[in-house]
Amino acid sequence: QVQLQESGPGLVKPSQTLSLTCTVSGGSITTSYYAWSWIRQPPGKGLEWMGVIVWDGSTYYSPSLKSRTSISRDTSKNQFSLQLSSVTPEDTAVYYCARAPTLVGISNYWGQGTQVTVSS
Repeated sequence: QVQLQESGPGLVKPSQTLSLTCTVSGGSITTSYYAWSWIRQPPGKGLEWMGVIVWDGSTYYSPSLKSRTSISRDTSKNQFSLQLSSVTPEDTAVYYCARAPTLVGISNYWGQGTQVTVSS
């Protein structure tokens, strides 16, 4: 059974870079054809897909966030990470990492989520 766990600072100052890591257990992030996503939910709003890193290392981003988002991975640690630059209070959200069976599949394994607040 695959498990995902988000980690990172809970408070980030405006204009700084938000950095989160997802640690995966019970399965390898390089296994064909899984897709590993970052998804967030601002308070009172719906889920927003941010981007994905696929089993072969390819990355894809939401057009609305592409200029500020970077997703990378450390295969030796079985982790993938999110960096969101130039954050504002509008980036305050619960951030989730998730796994889908393919790039176009629905994420069926999720981390518990981590609250990130952007505030000075």
